[in-house]
Amino acid sequence: MNLEIEFINETDYQLEEYETLFESLAKTGLTMLKVDGDIEFSISVISNQRIHEINREYRHIDRVTDVITFALEDEQSPFVEGMPRLLGDIFISYDRAVEQASDYGHSLKREMSFLFVHGLLHLLGYDHMEKEEEKIMNDLQEKILSLHQIERK
Repeated sequence: MNLEIEFINETDYQLEEYETLFESLAKTGLTMLKVDGDIEFSISVISNQRIHEINREYRHIDRVTDVITFALEDEQSPFVEGMPRLLGDIFISYDRAVEQASDYGHSLKREMSFLFVHGLLHLLGYDHMEKEEEKIMNDLQEKILSLHQIERK
C-alpha cells in the first residue's frame, strides 16, 4: 500500500505530531479493512468558525460540528482499477476536539485520533445512520484506536 495524506493545518497550533499519528492510524485501518493500492486523501485541521461555515454551506446545518468528510467515491463513481484511490477530504475542528476531550474526560490525542478515524471510515463508505451501521462503525473505530493504545480514560 502506498499512502499519501495531505495534511493542512489552518490553526495557530503546532500539530506536527498528528501528521505521523494520523498516517499510522490510517495504515492500521486500511490494512485491517484490506484496502490496498495507492490511497490518497486530505486532512484539514480547522477552527470552529471555519467548520461552522462549511457545515452551513455544504450540509445546510447552521452549527459547529467536530468532523466533516467529503467522500469522492460512491456507488456512482467508484475508483478505477490501477489508478490511485482519491478518497476525499476530512475536516476536523481543533477547537471542538479540545472542548470534547474536556467534556468526555480524555486526552486531546484520543479525541483527535477518534475524529480522524471516524472521518476515514466515512471516506471508506461507513456510516452510522442505522443502529447496525453505528455498531459496526463504533467497533471498527475502537479496534483501530486500541491497536495504538489510544483508550478512553
